[in-house]
Amino acid sequence: MLTMTGITKQFPGVMALQDVDFRLLPGEVHALMGENGAGKSTLIKVLTGVYSNDAGEIVLDGTPVRFSGPLQATQAGISTVYQEVNLVPNLSVAENVFIGREPRTFGHIRWGEMRRRAADLLHRLELDLDVSAPLSQYSLAVQQMVAIARAIDVEAKVLVLDEPTSSLDAGEVAQLFRVMRQLKADGIAILFVSHFLDQVYEICDRMTILRNGRLVGEHRVADLPQLELVSLMIGKELALLERLEDQPKRTLDQAEPVVEAADLGRSGSIAPFSLTIHRGEVVGLAGLLGSGRTEAARLFFGADKPDSGTLSIDGKPVAVHGPRTAMQHDIAYCSENRRTEGLVEELTVRENIVLALQAARGWSRPLSRRRQDELVGKYVKALDIRPADPDLPVRNLSGGNQQKVLLARWLITEPRLLILDEPTRGIDVGAKAEIQRLVTELSDGGMAVLFISAELEEVLRLSHKIAVLRDRRMVAELPNTDDVDFDRLMAAIAEGGGTA
Repeated sequence: MLTMTGITKQFPGVMALQDVDFRLLPGEVHALMGENGAGKSTLIKVLTGVYSNDAGEIVLDGTPVRFSGPLQATQAGISTVYQEVNLVPNLSVAENVFIGREPRTFGHIRWGEMRRRAADLLHRLELDLDVSAPLSQYSLAVQQMVAIARAIDVEAKVLVLDEPTSSLDAGEVAQLFRVMRQLKADGIAILFVSHFLDQVYEICDRMTILRNGRLVGEHRVADLPQLELVSLMIGKELALLERLEDQPKRTLDQAEPVVEAADLGRSGSIAPFSLTIHRGEVVGLAGLLGSGRTEAARLFFGADKPDSGTLSIDGKPVAVHGPRTAMQHDIAYCSENRRTEGLVEELTVRENIVLALQAARGWSRPLSRRRQDELVGKYVKALDIRPADPDLPVRNLSGGNQQKVLLARWLITEPRLLILDEPTRGIDVGAKAEIQRLVTELSDGGMAVLFISAELEEVLRLSHKIAVLRDRRMVAELPNTDDVDFDRLMAAIAEGGGTA
């Protein structure tokens, strides 16, 4: 169905793709694998006309093609859903599904028909939504499913899914996979990008592996063990990527409290809760999507204002009126939505990294270029941000490297409490291992960390204790002892209890 031969793409200072071959068969799910920065997103954007390739050829269904933009690619039968949801939140669900393709009569939109068709399409994805409601009313996970619904409504020959499950819970992933299997049975070729290896092995038939913009190989999924796959992706042995069952439980000697929440809550957001975070302690927040994990984190940082309870720092009550107050008390927050609440894509890597420190100093005390170079160079090296060019626009970096830039921004402020909301979402296993190692080192050095992740194995690996949320309530607090395992944590989430 699709053949890409000798694809090369270069950006200023970056060889993103070099002589890459890729083929996609009708009626298959094909995984595109590689670390962040390996070239996956660039290859997809070359395919869909976002970028023009410098060399190479694309043949779709036997016909050579070269698209001048995504619209041409869509009209030719290539439909794409990107990791970052590219929809219009102020429009309705139905409008987002059919934007640019609205049913019309004499130029007038047939609103009733559009809403009926949107509802039928979402019903195919087992979603029962008010399609006339604004898209912004729904969670990021639901918005992702709406984007997928829009993609499959197009008469597609090729469906590209770039990290479609990064915001979905287990039930929503199962729904998506049922739809993918039906599309596969209909003969549609599906290109699937995911950093969840178990999902790749569950749904995919073949995989193509990229590393540093070059083709490593093409394999049948059934023929390639997971450990060998990871080794091919990162280009080295896996001694550093220890399995969860080989990790000792983390312990914490008695330490003084850094931040204490007492009956802290916000109406319509999260019920009052109490939680103490000690020096050098990693506190995991576990729960399903929508359970209130992010809402709790935002109260600690002052991004949302509580209407009940108190927050104490070093034993003294503090009124956190907003993020600036939190920063003055050495609290830092990495949002899960790095695109809209984190990075400034128009700025360089350097400018993004120094942003929080400069804001804390005030614009009347600018950081010297020499000091900027010293700080930025230190963290670019420490976090292995690639390419290691601080003057590149941050938008040119891969998702994993953008996440590292956001981490660097807050680390140079030397916070006492670092709040990390899904810091490893949508990044590869190598970058994930680096961030997990960094969290461990920071806590060992005395930094308190509030850690949120949908991957419970990750929470278990890193945390000293785990607070469990369900239905926007904190329902349990579990010390991460030997008797706390994945099953017990799942039971606490499902049953809403198990406080120890």
